[in-house]
Formats: sequence, C-alpha cells, structure tokens
Amino acid sequence: MSERSGSSRVPTVRVTAPNPVPTRLGVYPSGDGLDVAVVAREAHGVDMCIFDQAGAETRFSLLGPHAGVWHGHIPGFGPGTRYGFRAHGPWDPDGGLFFNSHKLLLDPYGRGLEGVVDLRPAVYAHCVDEELYPLEYPMRRSPLDSAPHMPRSVVVDPSFPIAPNPRTPWETTVIYEIHVKGFTKNMPGVPPQLRGTYAGLAHPASVSYLKDLGITAVELLPVHAKCDEPFLTERGLTNYWGYSTLSFFAPEPSYATADSRARGAQAIVDEFRGMVSLLHQAGIEVILDVVYNHTCEGGDAGPSLSWRGLDSDMYYRHTSTRPVQTIDVTGTGNTVNVDHPKTIQMVLDSLRYWARDMGVDGFRFDLAATLGRFATGFSPMHPLLIAMATDDVLAHAKLIAEPWDVGPGGWQTGNFPVPFSEWNDHYRGALRNFWLADVRAQASGHVVSGPNDLATRLSGSQDVFEHGLGRLRGPRASVNFVTAHDGFTLADLSAYDHKHNTANLENNRDGSNDNRSWNHGVEGTLASNGTPPNALTPYAILSDMTIADLRARSQRNILATMFVSSGTPMLLGGDEFGRTQYGNNNAYCQDDPISWIDWDLAEGQQAQIDAVSWLIALRKAHPVLRPDRFATGQPFGGDTIPDLSWYTAQGTPMPDYGWTDSRHRTFQMLRSGLKWGDRDALIIINANLDDAEVTLPAGHDLDWLIAYSTVWDSPAQGGVGSSRNPGELSLEVEHVTPRSTLTVEALSVSILLSDVSFRPEN
Repeated sequence: MSERSGSSRVPTVRVTAPNPVPTRLGVYPSGDGLDVAVVAREAHGVDMCIFDQAGAETRFSLLGPHAGVWHGHIPGFGPGTRYGFRAHGPWDPDGGLFFNSHKLLLDPYGRGLEGVVDLRPAVYAHCVDEELYPLEYPMRRSPLDSAPHMPRSVVVDPSFPIAPNPRTPWETTVIYEIHVKGFTKNMPGVPPQLRGTYAGLAHPASVSYLKDLGITAVELLPVHAKCDEPFLTERGLTNYWGYSTLSFFAPEPSYATADSRARGAQAIVDEFRGMVSLLHQAGIEVILDVVYNHTCEGGDAGPSLSWRGLDSDMYYRHTSTRPVQTIDVTGTGNTVNVDHPKTIQMVLDSLRYWARDMGVDGFRFDLAATLGRFATGFSPMHPLLIAMATDDVLAHAKLIAEPWDVGPGGWQTGNFPVPFSEWNDHYRGALRNFWLADVRAQASGHVVSGPNDLATRLSGSQDVFEHGLGRLRGPRASVNFVTAHDGFTLADLSAYDHKHNTANLENNRDGSNDNRSWNHGVEGTLASNGTPPNALTPYAILSDMTIADLRARSQRNILATMFVSSGTPMLLGGDEFGRTQYGNNNAYCQDDPISWIDWDLAEGQQAQIDAVSWLIALRKAHPVLRPDRFATGQPFGGDTIPDLSWYTAQGTPMPDYGWTDSRHRTFQMLRSGLKWGDRDALIIINANLDDAEVTLPAGHDLDWLIAYSTVWDSPAQGGVGSSRNPGELSLEVEHVTPRSTLTVEALSVSILLSDVSFRPEN
C-alpha cells in the first residue's frame, strides 16, 4: 500500500535543484538559502517542512531520488530555520517499510534541536492503543499527524573559534568519567543557574576542582540529544544516562542553561562549544561517550521519529527473509546497520562534526563490537572501524572502544585495530577479585588464588592487547578501570554484597549480579543502617580495624593499584572521595540524588581526594609509574636489572609456583627507571590478612623513599604531598636502605621510589 499526500491543506512548493547534486547530507546555509539532502531510497517523495515562529508549516517537495538521495535548494531561509521531513511511500512493515507522511521526521543530520518528543500515539507510524502497543497485526498505518508532538530540527552555524585541543599524550592521560548534569548539580561555587549544565561544567569552580585533582580528560556520558523510552515514562522515570539517542549531531538541550534554551538551538550549540573551549584553555580534553549502535526508536513497533520513517531497512539491521524482523544485539530493540555505506557515512560525518566543528578530543564507543559487525559477525577489518582509524580528522582523536555487545561473539576485548584503546574488563575483574572478593573469602577462612592475574594487569595486560591488528599500541591500549557509570561506585563496592536497585521499579531484577564486591561485614552505608561509625569488623582476624577504616583502606588499595598500573587509568567521578549510590548498580534512570554527586564532604572524604590527587601527581611526575611500552623482563641498554621483575616477601625472585599460591599474595614489583631516565619504582603489595615482614630486593642498591602507602589516611600522614611536587620528594619523606626489612601492614600497598636515578657506568 502506497501514499503520497499527508494533508492537502498544507501548501507544497517545488524546490530548485542545486548544482551539482549534493554529496553532503543534511541542511546547510548556502548562498541565498539552504541546501537540503536526505536519504530515503524507497520513498515516492520527500517534503521538507519549514515552520515559522507561530508554528505554521510550509512544505517544499524535494527532487529525486538520485542514488536514494532527495535534495533541493530552498531560497529565503538560513540559520535558525525550524524544520523536519515528511516521507511518502509504501506501507509494508513485513518488508521493513514504514512510510507515513502524517509523521514529521527529524533530520538524521540535524545539528540543532528545539522541543521534546511527546510520547503519544501520534508519533507512531502505525496505529497504537493508549499504552502505545500496536492495535493489530499486521500493523496498520496511523492517520494521526505527529507534528504537534514532535521537536524540530534547527539549522545552526558555528559562530566563534574554539581553543586548540590540548593533545595530551596517551601516556600521561588520566580519564575522569562524569555526567554533565550530575557533576555540578550540587557543586558549591557554581551559581545556581549554571548547575547541571554545559556552562556549569566549564565554570571556574568546576575547572579548578578538575585541575587540582589532576585529571587530563573528562569523559562525558552521552550528550547527543536523547528521548526517554516508553517503559520509563510509564513509570515516571527518565533515561538519565542518555543511552537513547534521538540525534547523532545535536547536543542534548536539557543540559544547557535556561537562558540558552530560551534563546534557541544556536545558543545551546554555542554553550556546548564554549564549554569545550574553556576546558581546552585549562588543558583538559573532552571525550564523548557516543551511542552509534542503536537509537531511541526501539524495535519496529516503536515510534517513528527520524530514521525509521525515512529508510528503516537501511538504518537498522533486519533479517533477510520476509517478514523481516529487527536484529537486536544491543538489548534495546534495534541495531544500527553498519553494513550499509550510507549508514557508515552518517556515523563518520557525525564523528567528524563533533571533532572538527564542536572541538571534542575523542570518543568512547558504547557497545563498540556492534560497530564492527557484518551480518556474519564481528571483524576488526570492518570498513567503519578502518575508516575511523585512517580518517585525517578521527585518527588523531582518542578513540576508545567498549569492546562488547550482547550478540553472538559479542566479547571482543583486545581485538580492535590501531589506534583504538579499549575498556579492559579483565582489569576490572582482576582488581575486584584481588582486593575485595578474595579478601572476603580469606576472612571467611577460604583459600584463594595467588597474584598471577593481578600481576598481569599491573604490567599492562600484554596477553590481551599484543596481537592482531591491535599490536604495537602498547599498554595505552588498555583503559584500566574498576568502576564506571554502569555498576557499583567504588564506595559501594566496599559497602554492599548485593545490588539494591528497587528505585528503578523493576523489582531489583535489573543490573549485574556479578559485582565481586565486599561489604566488610555490614551491608550498606554505616549511617543508613544504624551501625555506629566506629563499629568493628565482625571478622576476628581484622577486629582491630573499624568497618569504616577497612572500607577506606580497600578503596585506597584499589586506587593505588590503578595508578601504578601500565595502561590508561579511568576514574569514575566521585570515587576520589567515596561517592555512594546507596547500592544501586544500574542508576541509568535516576535523575535524582542517587546519581547527582553530593559535595558535602566529610573529613575522611577530603583525605581520600588528597590521596588520589597525590597518586595522579606521582604518576605524572614519574614515567616509571606509567610505562608506555610493554616490559620484556630483560635489562634495557646498559642496565644491570630487568626493566620489570617480581619478588617474594623475602626479596627473592618470584618462583613459578608462587603465582598461583595464596601465600605469595604478599609480593613486590620492581620497575627500573633507566628506560625513562627516571627513578626506580618498587611496589609492595600485601593482600593477606596478617602483617608481613618484607625484605627489599637488591635492585640497583639505592636508597628508597616511601612515596605513598595506603596505610595512611592521607598523604600528609606520611609526610608527602605538602609540596605537591612528587618530582622532588621532600627530605622529610621516610628513607629505607636497600635490602632492609620492613613491616608491611595487612591489606596495604606501598609505593617506593629510589632516592636517585640509576646511571650505568660507561
């Protein structure tokens, strides 16, 4: 069944043809008007619908299709024009065609957005009931006009230059994952009208905090314009995280200030670009979490907002037999079809726009395995991945893959090509196991594993990343993280054995059950469950420590391990002071204090900030703590010791059997600094429940300085950190002679640096 006209009461104007036929898709100012190009291969006609300030609609009938592209030049319009499309064509849901000219469709390339989707029956291409479920099968075309319930695409133009990209090298990069709104929603020093906005993130109070902490890049949860899923709106919830993309080009309007929203889409774009520019001036990069694997339109029974109404079978992956069905490897109802050149072009054009015109420095790709899928499965040689890797603009950006999805063969950690880095789930699991799950098991009298897995992660996960098309990236290929937006915060890892997601209204069924956490004897935060803050741990062997102190120690152990590991560290915003989500490990729909950072900090929280900033400063000052090449286990140049070596508590080389022996959970890692012209680094880890006598290895036979210990509540307790210059450790720092024996407390990490750098004799 086909159709050609939406409403005969709205006049339609025939447009002129630009010369030549445009290859650039979207709507752009050009000469005396706008050049327009949109893909709708099977359509019988496409109208561009322009709305005046009063909301009156004028339709312009586009020319085409030329190779599936409808196009035209519309004189008399420019930046600020509010518009959408209506596509005429066959109604054949079983064939993947959902043309319905009663539906106003957003421009897939629209760079500005005004308004929000009003999830009513009218925004569905098919007839639905009041609960938005199809009235019948096969689905019947809806006669309702969606324009009153749809936002508008808006023509915008960059209006000022952005400060140059900092271009921070990978080896000195420290990533800080935050939500634009949640980070500053309650931040002191940020004016109330700027809190929770792009401008608020760029405010001096926010920038000063980021600089003092020492991070080099903020990784922002999705800022592409979004639309809440129907099942959330039914429950009065919202998609707070934003993994429900409505536009791959327009910034989310709700994160702009009220003033910018009142002035329109151009002001929203300018506020975002201004944020990027101010962060660049402070030396901070901006990395965007981007969602090109699916859209907010859901399965074929979802709303028709943009892509579905223009070319559903091109933009979404479907089965090849009739009746077609959507293929869902993302768990959201649809999968973007990156088998098609025009869909690949859309993703690349979007990335180039954000990098070139909006100034961002990199991208973290949600469910990135989907972006490398052919119909037959994942390949690191997928044209989209190779195009990103070789593009003149994108190859210089930081490209980070979340290397999995929920489809067949969906786990692809280590299989992405140069120049991608990847979230390392091996690392996350190893640190959680070693410092939490294993220690809980020990405290309950069980035998646990040795240090093998942790040592592999400390040294850069060479087993995962040194193969295939990803070879030669070195340790920076591994984005080392223990927590992220998805899952427990660091504080909750140490306070909850089980998820507590009842606020999500899914009967606690959502969220991962594989948390590898340890509540240290009492479930929940100490204040909320009535346990006094000085309550002692119920584990007899640790009974001299309070639950609060032991939890803080566990957090410091994880943080210290992360910042001395080879690879790129990523810190979840708020973990530097123990932010809690009250046990919710899937707070995607919590736009409330569960997700917003609480800046009312206790003394102990400030001490943890001091510890993290000191660890980051140490890492920055000493390349030996952040090796940019995998270790060989052999001496470098004229060195007398290997570049990396491992020792027992007795100061002897780690025996082969020791790696799987829990008695060797007290061990030492020695890195020679010769390769980097730096001091040597000795990391002493005691992950057993008793204090240990540790004899230092011979090394270069140099004195050692204790640069940090997780036994300290703050760096000041150990006499470090006051100068804020880890490159010149103060004389008050404790000195330790070579080959001496130290008493190392149970469950602790110590970072020692040689007092001078080793210089080989000529």
